[in-house]
Amino acid sequence: MADALLEIEELTKRFGGIIASDSISLGVPKGELHAIIGPNGAGKTTLIGQLAGEIAAGAGRIRFEGRDVTALPTDRRSQLGLARSFQVTSLFLDFTVLDNVALAVQAHAGHSFRFWRDARSESELRAPARAALARVGLAGRADVVVSNLSHGEHRQLEIAMALATRPRMLLLDEPMAGMGPDESARMVQTLRELKRELTILLIEHDMEAVFALADRITVLVYGRIIASGTPEAIRANAEVRQAYLGEQEGRHG
Repeated sequence: MADALLEIEELTKRFGGIIASDSISLGVPKGELHAIIGPNGAGKTTLIGQLAGEIAAGAGRIRFEGRDVTALPTDRRSQLGLARSFQVTSLFLDFTVLDNVALAVQAHAGHSFRFWRDARSESELRAPARAALARVGLAGRADVVVSNLSHGEHRQLEIAMALATRPRMLLLDEPMAGMGPDESARMVQTLRELKRELTILLIEHDMEAVFALADRITVLVYGRIIASGTPEAIRANAEVRQAYLGEQEGRHG
């Protein structure tokens, strides 16, 4: 795909006798919000782990902006502009919201976390941190200690920390998991605003959110793509309905 920001070519991953990624080929153009859906065990999280560099590809190629990044570690991919929302594995619960994002800015610049006191005071770290918080709707919560945030606000903060690395593309793994209706609605609005500026690959079980946000949708079943297209085409696809959507609609209906 000539205009793809992210290009996946015959990506394959096996865990013993299980094929988690079965020759996946996919292109995501700049500016697109592309959703990956499928039942549990479809290989969605394995795919996003390979794209982020957390899981080594067994075979195939991953290109980002035309560059082969298949063998690059997570931090190098982040430097190139490919960020995963949960690449910072844990929040600092005793620090403020602003402190956490300032640390993400600092880490992306290549400094050690042992200099965290600098992250609390340096304007060059705190200014971009505040800007990232504003983009996810947490500007008014900057001075709140993270342990006092709701579950939904934790997810917003994790996205803000990814945004602090100044990515060109976000990889989001179920950002609405565990959220109530109000929190989910806020996250949908946040992602709708972010898609104006960034390319996004979204894994999400909330089909209402997926169909509200996605420009294109790819369906994985047992590690294999069974369909990829516009939301309208996916909704009308008989194989997809049989494999996944019917189950989801029945669950929510």
